[in-house]
Amino acid sequence: MELFEAIEKRHSYRGGFTDEAVNKEDLKRIVSTGLAAPSGCNAQTTRFVIVDDPAMLAKICAMHTTNIAMQQAKAMIICIVDKEPQPVYEDKSFAIEDCAAAVENMLLAITALGYASVWIDGWLRVEGRADKIAKLLGVPDGKIARVLLPIGRPAEKVTAREKMPFEKRAWFNQYSRKS
Repeated sequence: MELFEAIEKRHSYRGGFTDEAVNKEDLKRIVSTGLAAPSGCNAQTTRFVIVDDPAMLAKICAMHTTNIAMQQAKAMIICIVDKEPQPVYEDKSFAIEDCAAAVENMLLAITALGYASVWIDGWLRVEGRADKIAKLLGVPDGKIARVLLPIGRPAEKVTAREKMPFEKRAWFNQYSRKS
């Protein structure tokens, strides 16, 4: 799939998945796009755990009882970051931005390869779920699961929601108050 087509077709998929497994080589390609994402001062702060073992998936899936994509995921990518990121430029850390850039690259790769996913972040931040998943995955102290991407072949066709037109969100040379 061509890049601009993948960008246009990418959307958050919360539906069910088919029984088809996610190919290990595809998982490596997807995570490689995350590794290739830009990072502040090239600090490369985000780490990744790829989960494709059915027993491990079941343990993680059992934690989320309402999201069908989580319940039926054939694989997951968990993005790991430092709990207290170190500054890399003056007193600034770009760990959140680094993670977000990696996740978007991976979501585009997931779409281009014919899979679907949804960016799960907020759910991880309540009831200690990020720490529980990190512990389950053997993540060292001082690091935390920041984003989780359940992956599979979509069982249903869902299209991206319509975006607002360019003129309502982007302008040349000066912000426009007209909208």
